[in-house]
Amino acid sequence: MTRREAIRHLAARLVPLYDPREAHSIALAAAAGISGLTTTALLTDPGAELPAAERLEAAAERLAAGEPLQYVLGEAGFCGRPFVVRPGVLIPRPETEELVAWVLRGEVRSRRLLDVGTGSGCIAVSLALGLPGAELFAADLSDEALAVAAENARRLGARVTLRRADALHGLADAFPERFDAIVSNPPYVPESDRAAMHPNVRDHEPGMALFVPDDDRILFYRAIARAGRRLLLPGGRLYFEIYEHAAEETEQMLRQEGYSAVELREDLNGKPRMICSRLT
Repeated sequence: MTRREAIRHLAARLVPLYDPREAHSIALAAAAGISGLTTTALLTDPGAELPAAERLEAAAERLAAGEPLQYVLGEAGFCGRPFVVRPGVLIPRPETEELVAWVLRGEVRSRRLLDVGTGSGCIAVSLALGLPGAELFAADLSDEALAVAAENARRLGARVTLRRADALHGLADAFPERFDAIVSNPPYVPESDRAAMHPNVRDHEPGMALFVPDDDRILFYRAIARAGRRLLLPGGRLYFEIYEHAAEETEQMLRQEGYSAVELREDLNGKPRMICSRLT
């Protein structure tokens, strides 16, 4: 099968799930990832045979069933680095890269940071590599997530101390250390939004890393902020990726919990998606 034929065949299978342009983009990325060729090579010599065509057909079955491309390839890019991802950990998002960039700029002199709900470890590992003078700690309740985070830290040469801990219960008890900053991208999607989500997210990414009850959309933020009163050094900072429709609610909660200098930032799409505050 030629490269052109393989990409067209896969894109056609994906059209029921995606619009034609996105289906072609996914097919091209899948062909590149599985064959080991660059997208440029695939496009500039479309009549050549495609290596690993059998593997692409197996991947096509998974993609046509709605499984995200990153799980099929076993990898997702984040902050310019390849991170291992598997079902059971959230796929890193571009907006989270913006949060990491904010922390890297603001915590140049920090000595110790904690990432709560680390998932694949993309935040903690990126911070460890970008702040080589700091100690990075990370917590997650999922043993599967901790295993993936450990693999990413090892593969990318980052020093991160990983511990199993529940963001909602006993987080401060798991860490006798005190931190200059805490960073978290916790679950924040209300259950009522579940039906409207794309099936490749709703049906394949871990619900425990995505959804919260409709009647308490900011329960993770509140729990981490309260734990932060014990975990943070005086003047320590708390960074969150937030749910855009709960920005004001999150800001008010942080002030009520004893944080000041609350700063809300928009992402590249103009949505309020990040917030930083300081322990008073």
